[in-house]
Amino acid sequence: MNAIQAFDLTYTAAGFAVGMLVGITGVGGGSLMTPVLILLFGVHPAVAVGTDLLHAATTKTAGSLVHGLNGTIDWRVVGRLAAGSIPMAVLTMAAISTLRIDSAAGTELVNAVLTVALFVTAVTLVFRDRIVARYARWFSVLTPKQVAALTIVVGGVLGMVVSISSVGAGAIGVTCLVLLYPGLPTARIVGSDIAHAVPLTLVAGIGHWLLGAVNPFIFVFLIAGSVPGVLLGSYVAARMPEPALRLVLAATLVVVATKLSFGLLPLSSDVVAVRAPALH
Repeated sequence: MNAIQAFDLTYTAAGFAVGMLVGITGVGGGSLMTPVLILLFGVHPAVAVGTDLLHAATTKTAGSLVHGLNGTIDWRVVGRLAAGSIPMAVLTMAAISTLRIDSAAGTELVNAVLTVALFVTAVTLVFRDRIVARYARWFSVLTPKQVAALTIVVGGVLGMVVSISSVGAGAIGVTCLVLLYPGLPTARIVGSDIAHAVPLTLVAGIGHWLLGAVNPFIFVFLIAGSVPGVLLGSYVAARMPEPALRLVLAATLVVVATKLSFGLLPLSSDVVAVRAPALH
């Protein structure tokens, strides 16, 4: 096995590990995979985001099929979220294209949004139940029209944040849906969130692809590991201490976000330049 093949297998191993954690905890892969690509492999932040968006669109399509067959998707909720997220994703990618995602300003934007999104995701992982308990009564008095309007607004915010950072569609989106739709079973909330993430990550991922911020080689090797990882993680989920894992994941996200905020990550475009010259 030569050095390049070994390097490829490390991506597959990373995909498998992240897939396992996603299957066990239900946390969105973006909050895990993007930091892994940046921190462990030195991938340019924009390329890490773009590659992970297409990776998420692929893996969550499979998850959506399962939820669809099980009848655990509320398409009304999905439609409302998409009504806000898809247009915002298109507008966000258009704005990024004028900024040039490979410029210093583009890199700083991705780093800033990614850092904030990781911190918020970590807080949500640890304090989701407390957040829901504290603010549930505020949302309980909303009319159906207000709930629908707020769902579209939530979709718009997710569309912007996910398009820039690939983070937020999972933990943050589910928490918002729990507050807005307290009568909806958890399985339908999770299923609806996953189904909505498919078109959102696909649109944003295509946008990054058009901007040259996707590494197709990394994408293929991540998929090769993440798909079996998710399946195995889902199988052993009931046998693992999930609350403890969520705390570990949250702590990891805080560490990575802190390093990003202080510019301590070894950012390099070498991986991209060697394998697929997306950014120069």
